[in-house]
Amino acid sequence: MNPTLDKLLGGKQGAIGLLVLAALILVVFPLALDAFRLNMVGKYLTYAFVAVGLVLCWGYGGILSLGQGIFFGLGGYCMAMFLKLEASDPESTKIQSTPGIPDFMDWNQITELPLLWQPFHSFGFTLLAVIGVPVILALVIGLTMFKRRVGDVYFSIVTQAIALILTVLIIGQQGYTGGVNGITDLKTLMGWDIRSDEAKLILYFVSAFLLFGCILLARFIIASKLGRLLLAMRDKEERVRFSGYDVASFKIFVFCVGAAFAAIGGAMFSLQVGFMSPSFVGIVPSIEMVIFAAVGGRLSLLGAVYGALLVNFGKTYFSESFPELWLYLMGGLFIAVVMYFPNGIAGLWDSHGKRWLARLMPARKAAAVAVDPVAKTLPSKQPTPELETTP
Repeated sequence: MNPTLDKLLGGKQGAIGLLVLAALILVVFPLALDAFRLNMVGKYLTYAFVAVGLVLCWGYGGILSLGQGIFFGLGGYCMAMFLKLEASDPESTKIQSTPGIPDFMDWNQITELPLLWQPFHSFGFTLLAVIGVPVILALVIGLTMFKRRVGDVYFSIVTQAIALILTVLIIGQQGYTGGVNGITDLKTLMGWDIRSDEAKLILYFVSAFLLFGCILLARFIIASKLGRLLLAMRDKEERVRFSGYDVASFKIFVFCVGAAFAAIGGAMFSLQVGFMSPSFVGIVPSIEMVIFAAVGGRLSLLGAVYGALLVNFGKTYFSESFPELWLYLMGGLFIAVVMYFPNGIAGLWDSHGKRWLARLMPARKAAAVAVDPVAKTLPSKQPTPELETTP
């Protein structure tokens, strides 16, 4: 096998796991679920982008960011700004005092489109901003923190503070951001109605393929020399620094990659759900995103996807059945996983699932031989004397 392809697939075992996940997302869910439930799964997959980025940052780099909602929200807001401008053409907003601007601006007595919004008339600029704005912010945070050797719990607290500050800023600037309600009523993308069931199905598959692209990129990073350095930094940072490596630059790089993954998820969230609000930027959603990675396994990219799906399925079920208790249940789940299953679902599979499967396979072979009378009489695979004799 090509070495580069082998890195992308993660070996034979990694390729099998990727195929199983692809079959589940691309075949089983679309065939088994109706349009409404499939759109919910599509929303869950947008959170999986963040979880995959956290596996790189937290699991391999030892960087526990409790503010990934910042980048998820910024990516979502950049996409939502383009969609809102497209939905606010003069014909659709002719009943406003100032036609041609978003409705929440008109409600707040803003009479012209702010300069910050004007570049988002371009879809190309929007795609660049979806990645660029969160990555630039992550770069600034990384340079400020990692170059000064601020890490561990202090870094987690700072990212939480930034998430809180950004949430307050978005809510406070209601005339420019939509305030607490966010940017809503998103209808079309380049004239294509994104509210129809057909559009939601297409966006679901776009999210899935982008997610697998991020997983393959993350696998390549992990299998490279950088991945080995990240593991070494996580365990013995000072030893790596004394060996002559610029630890801060490696941390900044992987933190920016995690921010880019989260931003892509946020942009796809805005497209699939049709709105973006500050409720996805703050401390609570950021902690939930860490829970996705912890439950799935912070050292497993595929486990992070399963964790995002499982936790969000549980969140939907508990919030519908126990609306007053589901936050406590989520907190208890996170504490239980960290205390008793530190490697999450992936760790359980490695420690128990593989062992169970190994015991099961010989038992199945023995059962097949006992049932099949022909198998008992089959000759052994030892070579015959005639084949061993040289002429």
